[in-house]
Amino acid sequence: MQAIPTPRHQRLRAYATLMRMDRPIGTLLLLWPTYWGLWLAARGTPSLGLFLIFTAGTWLMRSAGCVINDYFDRDFDRQVARTCRRPLAAGLITPQAALRLFAILCLLAAALLPFLNWLTIWLAGGAVLTTITYPLFKRFTHLPQAYLGIAFSFGIPMAFAATLGRVPALAWWLMLANACWVVAYDTAYAMADRPDDLKAGIKSTAILFGRFDRHAIAGLQAAMLIIFFGIGVEQGTHWPYWIALAGATILAAYEQSLLGGDRDQAFRAFLHNNWIGLLLFWGIVAGLAPSGTSIVPGVL
Repeated sequence: MQAIPTPRHQRLRAYATLMRMDRPIGTLLLLWPTYWGLWLAARGTPSLGLFLIFTAGTWLMRSAGCVINDYFDRDFDRQVARTCRRPLAAGLITPQAALRLFAILCLLAAALLPFLNWLTIWLAGGAVLTTITYPLFKRFTHLPQAYLGIAFSFGIPMAFAATLGRVPALAWWLMLANACWVVAYDTAYAMADRPDDLKAGIKSTAILFGRFDRHAIAGLQAAMLIIFFGIGVEQGTHWPYWIALAGATILAAYEQSLLGGDRDQAFRAFLHNNWIGLLLFWGIVAGLAPSGTSIVPGVL
């Protein structure tokens, strides 16, 4: 006999949904670039402590970001088919309860900061600020995806700062590559919502690029892959890195074929980016010699 959900269970499920615990894709898309940064900063041998701290911190801040995003967007979400059943839009959770949950998640993330150095803590402050303000950008600019690219890339300089006590040029190049990737895949995400967004007055790069959306995504993906090529050359990575980079290029090309379909296909293209992030992470892990030496200064 199937158990009948109680009001308490329904409420807990609503909170879990608000934090997107049922949709881990956002957490993964945040974790991969953070792990890229950790492994590159440590030349393939990051400490277990930093790995656990950044993994927990990424999950907590992604959950907090989802909560505050839905808080600001609750009126918009009611007008979009894909989001109208979100807990805040559907009235399952009150705005006040959502703000309390956001504060709790931020406090839990802040509890990790004493284990990090001051530079990393300062960067964490920037990460929190972009997380809180990102939902507001879609109200007055067609480039909220660019701001999200910054928000989703803060784990990279934080990883370098925590590992090295500084943020070398390599970290900023990697951050730029990730920002291009974020704009590319979030534009695909916005393509799935474009008809509803136009009706609701929500701005996005999918609307800005219009019929050139696939070309823009291809250009952004190419920029990301070119930067990764340069990083591999300067860091002297071994052959697995180059196999991973070739594989990521093939996957990006496959996404272009998905973007030529309907809005469900565009959403599939967005979800598909998890494999690009994972493949590049494997390439960095397998392509770096575990020498433990410091990063060689250079152009990147």
